[in-house]
Amino acid sequence: MKVKDIMSTQVEYATPETSVKEAAHIMHDLHVGILPVIDDRRIVGVITDRDICCKVIATGHSAGWTKVAEVMSKNVTTCHEEADIGDATNIMIENHIRRLAVVNRSDDMVGLLSVDDVARCSHDMASCVLEASTQLH
Repeated sequence: MKVKDIMSTQVEYATPETSVKEAAHIMHDLHVGILPVIDDRRIVGVITDRDICCKVIATGHSAGWTKVAEVMSKNVTTCHEEADIGDATNIMIENHIRRLAVVNRSDDMVGLLSVDDVARCSHDMASCVLEASTQLH
C-alpha cells in the first residue's frame, strides 16, 4: 500500500508570513501541536507548539507581531506520495516523529501522514512509531 492511499489530504497550514498568534489559533481550533508552513505549495518548515512556547513566549516576543518564518523549524522530513507505507513508517521511526509531510514529484506538499493514519492501516506499525517518538521526550 502506498502513502497516498492513507494520508490526510485536507491539511491546514500556515505561510511564512502568518503571525504566530494566528498559527496558534489554528492549532488550538484543530487540536494539533504542529502546522506545516507552505510557500508556493512547497513545504518550507513546520511550526510546533514547542516552537511557540520556547521561541516566542519564553523570550518575550509578541505572538501578534512575530511571523512564523522567524520561529519555524526549517529541516522538515518528508516522504514521497508513492512511497510504501512501511518505508514511510521507518522514516518516522528513525526521525522520532509522529507526522510526516508528503510531497509529489514536484516537491509540492500534497498531504500529511500521521501515526493515526498508519494505525488505521496497521496497529503494529503505529506502535513502533509511537514507541520511537516518545524516546526523545
